[in-house]
Amino acid sequence: MSQRIVALFSGQGAQRAGMGREFFDQFPAAAERFRQADEALGHSLSRVMFEGPEEELTRTSRCQPALYLHGLVGLELLRERVPGLEVGACAGLSLGEFTAHAAAGTFDFATGLRVVEQRGLFMEQACEASEGSMAAMIGGEEADVMRLAEACGVEVANFNAPGQVVVSGDRGGIDQAVARAKEFGIRLAKPLAVAGAYHSRLMTPAREQLAAVLKEVDLRAPERPVWCNVDARPVNGPDDIRDTLVRQVTGSVRWVECIRGLIGSGHSRFVEFGPGRVLGGMLARIDKSVEVHQVEDVASLDATVAAVSG
Repeated sequence: MSQRIVALFSGQGAQRAGMGREFFDQFPAAAERFRQADEALGHSLSRVMFEGPEEELTRTSRCQPALYLHGLVGLELLRERVPGLEVGACAGLSLGEFTAHAAAGTFDFATGLRVVEQRGLFMEQACEASEGSMAAMIGGEEADVMRLAEACGVEVANFNAPGQVVVSGDRGGIDQAVARAKEFGIRLAKPLAVAGAYHSRLMTPAREQLAAVLKEVDLRAPERPVWCNVDARPVNGPDDIRDTLVRQVTGSVRWVECIRGLIGSGHSRFVEFGPGRVLGGMLARIDKSVEVHQVEDVASLDATVAAVSG
């Protein structure tokens, strides 16, 4: 049986208190990685991940590095348990794209961790400086959601799965979009409990700050394909990586196209690294024929090891 996988990494919103604690307790290599993260950041990110409180963990500047750390630890443990594992490609949802780059060798673990923490802080500050919101549009065509967004002066943030598109923008525009959704043939409009308008023009200050940070980071060509959110394609070299990671802050996450592109490239086995199994649910809506596994805790790690070994 082939041991070739696509590594997928969770985005913001997947975090939960207790994430990674089992890995820390049962695997010395994982415990060492958590200690390295705390040392690199100068504070105990691991404590917040293991103990919360939830309101602290859900802060953008905390949950983004937490998910980055959790995802990479999960991949390292799977590689340790399955020596012949081949990661054929990497992708991540929003924040997860940075984890994908670390997994592909674009930058080292500590560098990526510090960049992700800064990205989270910049986005947190942009949220605090604006009155933004987001809403999920369920059961509508992408073209209809795009027309609704334009009519209400907001933007499409995420194309997550067929019939599941997220819009983002100022609070008044999002309220209007929710109220008018049925006019555009959308079955259900659901406001999201988020701190601000991610992947919209309200994140422009964060995009500019991240661009300045990435300009100083030494990036390498990935060792395996990394699919970017904004263009739904594999990136090509350091300049392209900087450009796509910066544009992603205010641009749309074209997740459906990424997954379909990966499947079209011959991939059929995916492993989601991160808590919550959100990406697996999206995958099932995009293409039920592919194989999907998760690594979020020890039980799911054991199950994935069994599935991809041999």
